[in-house]
Amino acid sequence: MDNKEKALKEHIRHNGKIETMSKVRIDCADDLSVYYTPGVAYVSEAIKRDIDTAYDYTSKSNTIAIVTDGTRILGLGDIGPEAGLPVMEGKSLLFKRFGGVDAVPICLSTKDENEIINIVKAIAPTFGGINIEDIKSPKSIRIANRLSTEINIPVFHDDRQGTAVAALAALINALRVVGKGKGAKVAINGAGAAGIGIAELIHHYGMHNIVVLDTEGAIYKGRRENMNEFKEHLADITNKKLEKGTLAEVAKEADVLIGVSERGAFTTEMIKSMNQKAVVFSLANPFPEIGYEEAKSAGAAVVATGSSEWPNQVNNVIAFPGIMRGMLDARIKRINNDMLVGAALSIAKSTGRITAEHILPSISDKGFETRIAPSVAGKVADAAARTGEARIMITEQQAKKRAKELILRYKKVERSAAKYPYPESTAPRIE
Repeated sequence: MDNKEKALKEHIRHNGKIETMSKVRIDCADDLSVYYTPGVAYVSEAIKRDIDTAYDYTSKSNTIAIVTDGTRILGLGDIGPEAGLPVMEGKSLLFKRFGGVDAVPICLSTKDENEIINIVKAIAPTFGGINIEDIKSPKSIRIANRLSTEINIPVFHDDRQGTAVAALAALINALRVVGKGKGAKVAINGAGAAGIGIAELIHHYGMHNIVVLDTEGAIYKGRRENMNEFKEHLADITNKKLEKGTLAEVAKEADVLIGVSERGAFTTEMIKSMNQKAVVFSLANPFPEIGYEEAKSAGAAVVATGSSEWPNQVNNVIAFPGIMRGMLDARIKRINNDMLVGAALSIAKSTGRITAEHILPSISDKGFETRIAPSVAGKVADAAARTGEARIMITEQQAKKRAKELILRYKKVERSAAKYPYPESTAPRIE
């Protein structure tokens, strides 16, 4: 059975991948009177007196919404909210499995930017955080930026911030392998959400020799063609030498080449023109800018892709569960780059023995789930406290402990699910 057949079969067999489960048992009338009426009225009255106690009395403190309009789903493009639902369910599964976070898919039947913002603002009271997912750029960035200032819970843009954290963690370790530092020249091909996020975060980390390119070539201050407010921001913080030209021209004597663009964008000639001990991240999905073996044969010392087929997969799953876990437990107001850099440093440090073929943790690594996300959560909570964005003071060690406990709790649920599988649907399909 090939992967396509197995995926279709398994999704039908389980009717999707997630469900809502109770945290408590109702075995008698007394239980009902505590968890529902009349007991629940006392809880509602307490929240009415102090709205912040909703975090204590309800699931708000551990529940997020994953919001998409279906306009940029994986490598499939604009396939609509229904077709995007399996992906959002998968994201929910990963949040729970690797971060102990309850995540609800919200797939919207509108592409209107203002309408999406208004919908999220309207549903925000239910959630402790919002994850913006697979919405076309730059609309997704505008949505995330506005929501971050208009609602009082954190708004995480995974395509931008999650990708940036994973890429920065990989870059930190890759530079260690090749013996280069923060002065390395970095060329980033792609100025969508991921490219913008990576450029902003590695700049915040302290790497300032960065050139970002789009379909028009290098982005520089004063360029007029194909610019928007986000590219203008990139022009302000990158490319201080005002380099112009194509990707092939900018890649010459670069130390690092990062692709978040499209299949085939990198050539062996580009890589051969880079400095010695070059680092190449070919992150386009589902097909990279250049294959792993091809990049290595062209002389790259360290190569990473977004695929699990080769070593060094740069996968957001190493970042977003722990980031959201830490944000929820510190009840942060909004995300900042100190939290994201802290997360990246934590991932880089947690990789173990670093080699050219192992610059990031993998979910197949022993103890991955109880090591990576808790460490990331701890660093995020610590940065939130230091930067004044935490509503409650939770230490790094407390955040790590809570994350580990919640992840282990879910592993028990997984074992139970295997023992008591979800009943298959027997209803005949109406053609």
